[in-house]
Amino acid sequence: MNLFEIIALGIGLSMDAFAVSICKGLAMNKTGLKQCSIVGSWFGFFQALMPFIGFNLVMFFSDFIEKFDHWVSFILLFIIGANMIKEALSKDDENCTGGSLAFRVMLTMAIATSIDALAAGVALVGRVDSIKIYLVVGVIGVTTFLLSGLGVKIGSIFGAKYKSKAEFTGGAILIVLGLNFLLDGLGINLF
Repeated sequence: MNLFEIIALGIGLSMDAFAVSICKGLAMNKTGLKQCSIVGSWFGFFQALMPFIGFNLVMFFSDFIEKFDHWVSFILLFIIGANMIKEALSKDDENCTGGSLAFRVMLTMAIATSIDALAAGVALVGRVDSIKIYLVVGVIGVTTFLLSGLGVKIGSIFGAKYKSKAEFTGGAILIVLGLNFLLDGLGINLF
């Protein structure tokens, strides 16, 4: 996995958290640096933790998965991306849950928005080694932290106008990245 792919993965995975952060900002009375940092920290930490867990769980089965890891990567990223696009096109605003920064609220939202990152961690097996995974999860965490903090501020200024565009973009990025992994595994290099 090259740096471009790692950054694209970080951006794609962070779009759910970004969209929810926009909703958070919309519902908050005050959105200063403290609120942006709190939301960014919650989402960034869990977006980094989940792929690390998924990657390490699957490493136990790496010999078995190695033969078709590119297909696993493609299928998982395609499903995650397609689901994000479906949510973006849906009129349902279930992810907008108010401006509370309470522990239980933020924990629930951070876990809910990072489940797809767990699957992405599974998709990383065969793409990165046990050392490079730290770089990948670091980029995912930092990207999510920054975009989530920005999402809170955007939400407070512009409202929910960009929520569906963010989810759609994130889904499209993950689908293209999954396709790239598949083609790379079949010996065809796009990037």
